[in-house]
Amino acid sequence: MGMTLAQKILARASGKQEVQAGEYVTADIDLVMANDSGLKNIIPVLNEAGVKKLWDPARIVAVFDHYSPPATVEQAELHRRIRDSLKSFGVKNIYDVGVGIEHQVLVEYGWVVPGELIVAGDSHTTTHGALGAAATGIGSSEVAYVMATGKLWFRVPETIKFTLTGVLLPMVTSKDVILHIAGNYSTSVAQYMAIEFTGQAARDMSLESRLTMSNMSVEIGAKFAFFEPDEKVEEYLAGRITKQYKPVNADKDAVYRAEYEIDVSSLPPLVALPYEVDNIKPVSELTGTVIHQALLGSCTNGRIEDLRIAADIIKGRKAHHDTRFLVVPASAEVYSQAAVEGLIEVFLEAGATICPPGCGACFGTHMGLLAEGENCIASINRNFRGRMGSPGSRVYLASPATVAASAIEGKIADPRIF
Repeated sequence: MGMTLAQKILARASGKQEVQAGEYVTADIDLVMANDSGLKNIIPVLNEAGVKKLWDPARIVAVFDHYSPPATVEQAELHRRIRDSLKSFGVKNIYDVGVGIEHQVLVEYGWVVPGELIVAGDSHTTTHGALGAAATGIGSSEVAYVMATGKLWFRVPETIKFTLTGVLLPMVTSKDVILHIAGNYSTSVAQYMAIEFTGQAARDMSLESRLTMSNMSVEIGAKFAFFEPDEKVEEYLAGRITKQYKPVNADKDAVYRAEYEIDVSSLPPLVALPYEVDNIKPVSELTGTVIHQALLGSCTNGRIEDLRIAADIIKGRKAHHDTRFLVVPASAEVYSQAAVEGLIEVFLEAGATICPPGCGACFGTHMGLLAEGENCIASINRNFRGRMGSPGSRVYLASPATVAASAIEGKIADPRIF
């Protein structure tokens, strides 16, 4: 019997020839990552356990992105303690304030290798499945355990397959595809399962678009969210990694829990209404909804492709005078590239505020929080009550195109009108 991508990677990591869905394995981890928000809990666990030496500091990555830059004295003090602790443990792979959001940084700096097993203290670690890695989020105590031992147990997940066919229409993006899946198949369709995205439409997607879908797959319950690595992944990784790797592909006779086919040709721009990711409607049914803030960015849609899409719409136009327009590049690399291409100038001329790379408003800590009764349309991945500030605020999730169009109109707008 053939194996899925998840089975193959977990079999290799656990030293087995094959594994079956439902089997429990202890796997060797290839890479573990932690952010500043998680490290405030991870380091005390290590200290309380009496850990003096970590498993392999060379395979531990720390990223300061959630409180970046610190908005309070408490956050600044936290960063100082984290830096001191990481230094004492011998961790050198530290990406400090301003470098970027962890999931973008990990990809840009060549830490994500197809076929490897990656864990991190953040639920959106599924992002890295876009490059063919088995990547998943774990809790702080588990991160501490991996840092100390290099191992973690897994129940081998079943896998579901989404075959994407057709061609996306203008102003429809991969964000709309994943919102469609959430809205039509529910947020539990892949609960503790791996997802494999395949089909011509999946292959046609840019790496940036794939990263968006893998990132949001945790919102429908996914443990892993794979695209099979291809020449686009190989081209991106060239010059970023020196490590030799062998791409892993699912066997043709692999067994799936369920298989679905979606013709993306018929999808319109979509919006997730408060307060659930699967509360989906076509943008055409929401036009006219007043918004007080539009946020372009995050680990979901803050890459250069996303900024280009938004800039094409907003160039030569102004954000509505009653709408705050925030742009948050996912990393310093993205920020720099956007500046070189003139995108930052386009946003500034439109009246946008350019924020430093980081989780900021998406995480609900600073740089764009919402007041009671305010509406925000955002290219982020979650719209739970209080996600971006006041519990009485409302967040609508949409693609970069829809966010840009809405920023211009001051209300939710269909990007196809531009």
